[in-house]
Amino acid sequence: MDSLPSVDRTDVRFMLGMQLRELLRLAPSVHARLAAEIGIGVTDALALDHAMASLPDPMGVGDLAHRLGIRSASATVAVDRLVSSGHMERTPHPTDRRRTSLQPTDSAYADARRASAPLVTAIRELTGDLDDESAARVHAFLEQAILVLRNYADHVEPVSPQDPSTED
Repeated sequence: MDSLPSVDRTDVRFMLGMQLRELLRLAPSVHARLAAEIGIGVTDALALDHAMASLPDPMGVGDLAHRLGIRSASATVAVDRLVSSGHMERTPHPTDRRRTSLQPTDSAYADARRASAPLVTAIRELTGDLDDESAARVHAFLEQAILVLRNYADHVEPVSPQDPSTED
């Protein structure tokens, strides 16, 4: 059995990893709060978020089920609830007439903006305190962290972050 190497808990790199873990732990609570503010269930809020994030690419129920890690039947039920609440519409797929696409409605965007306004404002204030160089470094770090997390979630082998100084 491989054991993890010992770590220096005072090392800033260790602390960064722990902070990323804390962000991941907080994400479900943030989604739950946003869902409650909008007045929909957490699964429905996640479905709406995925549909919004996929645009302008079309997303069908099967795609949504895959991203949520649920069965297509369960995703269909969530979409039915979102359509009934006026937060989503089924529209013709732009290239495959056999399929439908999921389209968030204007009221869904309005509800999402209203519900997330305090969070967005706080994050804007937080990032507004960064100078341009610091903001660029944090941006690059988070971009790489997102890639690592996405690859892990998608069962893709880890990708080593690229050193920007070695790129063409």
